[in-house]
Amino acid sequence: MSKSNEYDAGSITVLEGLEAVRKRPGMYIGSVSTRGLNHLVYEIVDNAVDEHLAGYCSKIHVTLEADGSATVEDNGRGIPVGMHAKGITAERVVLTMLHAGGKFDNASYKTSGGLHGVGSSVVNALSTWMKVRIKENGAIYEDSYERGVPTTELVNGLLPEVGKTREHGTTISFLPDPEIFEKTRFREEDIKNRLHETAYLNPELLIIYEDKRPGTEEHLEFHEPEGIRGFVKEMNRNAETLHDIVYFTGESENISVEVAFQYVNDFHEDVLGFCNNIYNSEGGTHITGFKTVFTTIINNYARELGNLKDKDQNFTGADVRNGLTAVISIKHPDPRFEGQTKTKLDNQDAGKVVSKITGDELTRFFDRNLETLKAVISCAEKAAKIRKTEEKTKTNLLTKQKYSFDSNGKLANCISKDAEKCEIFIVEGDSAGGSAKTARDRQYQAILPIRGKILNVEKASIDKVLANAEIKAMINAFGCGFSEGYGNDFDISKLRYNKIVIMADADVDGAHIATLLLTLFYRFMPELIQQGHVYIAMPPLYKVIPSKGKEEYLYDDKALEKYRATHKGNFTLQRYKGLGEMDADQLWETTLDPERRMMRVVEIDDAKTASHITELLMGNDVPPRRAFIHDHADDAELDFQA
Repeated sequence: MSKSNEYDAGSITVLEGLEAVRKRPGMYIGSVSTRGLNHLVYEIVDNAVDEHLAGYCSKIHVTLEADGSATVEDNGRGIPVGMHAKGITAERVVLTMLHAGGKFDNASYKTSGGLHGVGSSVVNALSTWMKVRIKENGAIYEDSYERGVPTTELVNGLLPEVGKTREHGTTISFLPDPEIFEKTRFREEDIKNRLHETAYLNPELLIIYEDKRPGTEEHLEFHEPEGIRGFVKEMNRNAETLHDIVYFTGESENISVEVAFQYVNDFHEDVLGFCNNIYNSEGGTHITGFKTVFTTIINNYARELGNLKDKDQNFTGADVRNGLTAVISIKHPDPRFEGQTKTKLDNQDAGKVVSKITGDELTRFFDRNLETLKAVISCAEKAAKIRKTEEKTKTNLLTKQKYSFDSNGKLANCISKDAEKCEIFIVEGDSAGGSAKTARDRQYQAILPIRGKILNVEKASIDKVLANAEIKAMINAFGCGFSEGYGNDFDISKLRYNKIVIMADADVDGAHIATLLLTLFYRFMPELIQQGHVYIAMPPLYKVIPSKGKEEYLYDDKALEKYRATHKGNFTLQRYKGLGEMDADQLWETTLDPERRMMRVVEIDDAKTASHITELLMGNDVPPRRAFIHDHADDAELDFQA
């Protein structure tokens, strides 16, 4: 790996300052939920990984501290501490100004994940405090901040030297600001998954994870010398694989491409894309280039080998990818992402390079490995046969009057047709539905009652899914169709409601109904979740009526415990067993009123994990589900009813 020595105060390029971050944090980290909170850690880690890509960092240590803060330490070069042309130290330029960093001119970093130069400064702005310790040039320097404002006194305009060392690197500690975030406790499972993922993408990098928080103490080391081959092996650990992992790499136009894939005996596809170590959850040009050329090559081979006759239609892309697990990782000197959270790559040259390298390498491999090629074509043939059968079933169903996507007759629509302002609440039962219809704001809020628990789509065939009355009612109400895996009739632009709210009872049955609905959305309408349209309402569990003072609604048992600990007087406790027990006024003020209600947005941080857990919990295979429940029993929130 080539190294550049030009990383000093002059390497830091400044575009502008920091003001808007605290006012609109979602623009920079996606949200102020736990997802956005964890993103703070990822931003600092990504900067350390960039040092690794430049050839200077071999170890990153991530610690979730007992006080709720996080620390990221690397053994890279250390942020430059010299005087910048802006008249302040380069370190303060990096940490207090947006669009400032050493990644704009390719002199200090050939490739980088943090190309916007906003990561470190945004973390600083959104933290109650940040502490920085830098080791470089034989010395140790320290700096500190409060909500982005420096608090360390400089010496002759430079950071004070607090010690000597032969080591080098940067250590950044920060405490998320509770004024910004809904919650300030990091979600450890997501962070561990992200760090493990990063280790797969950087086989020479050691990442140490340590959790010092009471009750979740843990020490792990992530080092994956097999790289993305090990990543694919891990993804397929519980599947029946059809051949050895195929791996290839190449470089063109200063873009390096690395691909590993393997087919399994299953009907799902997992194709994950990364650019400069950043997971692109919505794909992008590199994934499109890979998929397109892969489909073309398999169709060409299928015709050469006689699997497809002249009269036969080509396999579709979904046919070809049936059973495919693949990781595509590219390094690009100047990537363009859609949004700061980098969910989709937009470079056209990336698609062309990935397509060319994939085409050349696949042709070379399949020419020499006929049995693997036959296994891939067999998967495509099986998928095509199922697709044609289901398309015929779907056509038959939709041409019959009783299977048309009519309403269940109980949808209470809203008056407005402005989808951006409208929201639909899915409510179980006529009782709760009646209260909700009375309580709602008719201008913008629609109510769709459903009868009991819907079909578990993870276990059902497409004809049963389409024949289910409650599912048809939802498809009709939303207006954007559905995706069935082998074709795609889903069009998010036709969605009639900006918010789709699952409003179920706060008990075990309600949780099951919500899970079934989320399974439906994830498998057949994933864009609803990916684009932030799905919410879960948070109705209260209790109402407390004190002998003196104001009535309060409490949303969980922890809130009740806190109330009991802080209120010494007598009070009456009302337990809501279901939404139907609330009158219209109570339902409005607790669950429907946009000014007072509590809702959780449904997010998917890790598509691989989401798909695995959905299949595990909702599928047909009982032993893995039993093992998962046993292993995670202590994590569950239990609901006891008399």
